[in-house]
Amino acid sequence: MGKPKTAKKLTASIAAVIVLAVCLCVTTFALVYSTVAVDNNLFQTGVIKINLNDGKPVITEHEYLFEPGMTVEKDFYIENQSTWDVYYKLYFDNVEGGLADLLEVEIRDGDAVLMEGKISDLTREKAGAADDVLKLSERRDLTISFHYPEETGNSGQALYLAFDLKADAVQTRNNPGRLFD
Repeated sequence: MGKPKTAKKLTASIAAVIVLAVCLCVTTFALVYSTVAVDNNLFQTGVIKINLNDGKPVITEHEYLFEPGMTVEKDFYIENQSTWDVYYKLYFDNVEGGLADLLEVEIRDGDAVLMEGKISDLTREKAGAADDVLKLSERRDLTISFHYPEETGNSGQALYLAFDLKADAVQTRNNPGRLFD
């Protein structure tokens, strides 16, 4: 008599496992289908595009021969051609030459100073984002000044400087921390 009860229990257990497996499959399918099939929703990504002075350098090679006490100012612009407002930062890249540690640079938007320091200290990793937002289709006319401090004397004699002025931008939407990745 012990065997028929065991057989019934075994059959009932197998039937329960089969029913639970079918339920699990149906639930999994319903969950996957509900997350994959979302009808009538369109998603678009934004485009980040910055025009920095039409790609033209702000100062050209051999344009100036710097000497102690000299300051050179040049105008340039940055324009937001993105599909949204952006946070931006300007920085120097591909910096070469000993004058990078001597020349003082300042970038201004009117009277507001956006960044200042030695060129060697204003690289992508070290430069911060501007405090303001560049609105959609907005163009800002900026001024950059290069100053050779008089107190350095002739310590920069025979030194040179080469660099690329660059801009990075990130959209403002969903980016309250102004994160540049």
